[in-house]
Amino acid sequence: MSNLAELFEDEVVTHAYVRDVTLPHGAGTLALITLDNGHDHTKPNTFGPNGLSDLNAALDAIAGRGDIVAVGVTGKPFIFAVGADLNGVPLIGSRADAHAIARLGHDVFRRLGELDVPSFAYYNGAAMGGGVEIGLHCTYRTISSGVPALALPETFLGLVPGWGGTYLLPNLIGAEKALKVVIDNPLAQNRTLKGPQAYELGIADAIFDSADFPEESLSWTARVLNGDIVVRRSEVDKGKAWDDAVALARWNVDGKLHGAAPSYTRALDLIAAAKDRTRDEGFEAEDEALADLIMSDELRAGLYAFDLTQKRAKRPAGAPDTSLARKITKVGVVGAGLMASQLALLFARRLEVPVVLTDLDQERLDKGVGHAHGEIDKLLGKGRVSPDKANRLKSLITGSLGKDAFADADFVIEAVFEEMSVKKKVFAEVEEYVSAECVLATNTSSLSVSEMASGLMHPERVVGFHFFNPVAVLPLLEIVRGERTDDATLATAFAAGRQLKKSCVLVKDAPAFVVNRVLLRLLAEIVETVDEGTPIEAAERSAAPLGLPMPPFVLMGLVGPAIALHVNETLHEAFPDRFPLSDNLAKLVASGKSGVYLPDFSLDPGVAEIFAGGTDPSTEEQVLDRALGALADEIRIMLDEGVVAAPQDIDLCMILGAGWPFHLGGITPYLDRSGVAERVTGRRFLEPGVASLPA
Repeated sequence: MSNLAELFEDEVVTHAYVRDVTLPHGAGTLALITLDNGHDHTKPNTFGPNGLSDLNAALDAIAGRGDIVAVGVTGKPFIFAVGADLNGVPLIGSRADAHAIARLGHDVFRRLGELDVPSFAYYNGAAMGGGVEIGLHCTYRTISSGVPALALPETFLGLVPGWGGTYLLPNLIGAEKALKVVIDNPLAQNRTLKGPQAYELGIADAIFDSADFPEESLSWTARVLNGDIVVRRSEVDKGKAWDDAVALARWNVDGKLHGAAPSYTRALDLIAAAKDRTRDEGFEAEDEALADLIMSDELRAGLYAFDLTQKRAKRPAGAPDTSLARKITKVGVVGAGLMASQLALLFARRLEVPVVLTDLDQERLDKGVGHAHGEIDKLLGKGRVSPDKANRLKSLITGSLGKDAFADADFVIEAVFEEMSVKKKVFAEVEEYVSAECVLATNTSSLSVSEMASGLMHPERVVGFHFFNPVAVLPLLEIVRGERTDDATLATAFAAGRQLKKSCVLVKDAPAFVVNRVLLRLLAEIVETVDEGTPIEAAERSAAPLGLPMPPFVLMGLVGPAIALHVNETLHEAFPDRFPLSDNLAKLVASGKSGVYLPDFSLDPGVAEIFAGGTDPSTEEQVLDRALGALADEIRIMLDEGVVAAPQDIDLCMILGAGWPFHLGGITPYLDRSGVAERVTGRRFLEPGVASLPA
């Protein structure tokens, strides 16, 4: 234990405070444990070795007391507990220490299920990982209807729910429901459950309104103890239904990850075996799994990615002082197409300021405004906004045929055709009406922001503001500083990005910026192998070991071959040696086909004919090797050019903007771990221990 405490020397200790509570209805005295690390809800309760020891000491003080009828566990305001303290995990250097921290969690938590009196968990706020598992060890559980998030996200990070979760949860609610929490939700970008959803799954035995949750939970506890309430749970099917649920989940995991994330496979194995194991056997198996996974590069990469998205994304490298940002009271959107209407809705929802769209004719304008209003109606139908809020949002989004409607705007963003001459013309027209301080933002995906600003009276107020589609879903915003963009404009852009709830990364004004440049280098290399004679199906399968959200040609179909070709042409003009143009891709675009597949996802014979003729095919392994080598080469060049401040920003962009697998830590840890980075560029991108085991 002493060695563990040294490793977690920076642990913010969650203390377990015990007080006696007289239960209503004459039920007796309950010893209530309140978990509290002494900070407000912005620093949630977590458990490291010292916190576990504190809880253990509290249970020591309670054990054997003959004057209590039950033990309860709850959290501080808004927070129950969010699991293990991960800050010390990267410092664990031996499997023995990894096994010890796994065992310690079990040794402490299991005591809640082995007391002489019933135990009750009161999920009063957010509960994650070990926080959920504390409750699973208890005899009974209540949950607040206001709980914003309950989850077992360990597989997402590279671990398993290893303090009881893979054994206790399926044996409580059945394998199918447990797999939804342990496997499906982490795979779905770490989806969480709200209080009512957790109750519906059977994780809690009772649910109460947040306003009087403590009082109602204690009253319910008393009635259970008095026998007035008998808790009935659905019987868990430990036969074919259990096996079928595991088989389906395994098929889903294999299809999405192709073995690239061992945590999911290990969790599946634990849940598969949990139906026949004793509790001791289940816990011992979790200890072994945690020890193995803690000592894996995959976990270190997952923790690196978690740190990027939770910390670096909130403090963007190179962002100017926030005090320089100007206030935005009105937004203009040039264009009324799908992207423009998405932007209008986002600005109206997040900034709650008037947003006016412009376009060339009334029909297009009405369609764009109508689309935004229609999306608000969908939000209303789903209960995401109230009727009053829906009406207010609709009133904020309007249209105008004249750009004079931008006269009092503080921020104008263009979302017009991806053609330099068109965008320059739009900005010149807008500049006639707006103030000298009004920010002019471009949503270009690949064109030069500096060139776009040239010729304007105030080029210093032009900034790249590159969203990813769908705008409401993908969290990345590439903010591009042109050659003459000033600090006030940049600060205003970052402030707006934060208000829009986007993760912002500062990017140099270089062709295609980060995400599109990396993806197009990957795609260009793979398309070139197809031009050489590699079957499309083989080239498509080549990237499977990466566990990407979708294969390369499916991605091309999503963004559209014409857009892929356009960005490729932009990059070819800048870097002809590294971004060759594919005549076959140009033929595909000219054919009008939307992708390489038919609606049933079979290969379009016409596309196969377009790409036929190559005489030098590659194997899947060769295609992957070439693609990874190209990525390593391009990323090293981008870093040398100063496109972003550090490799961490490349990874952050790829995770948030392209859905690059979280468990890989982005792209650079994978290139380091596979040896490609050193083979191609002569050195690693990250030092050993940053996103991998220490050297």
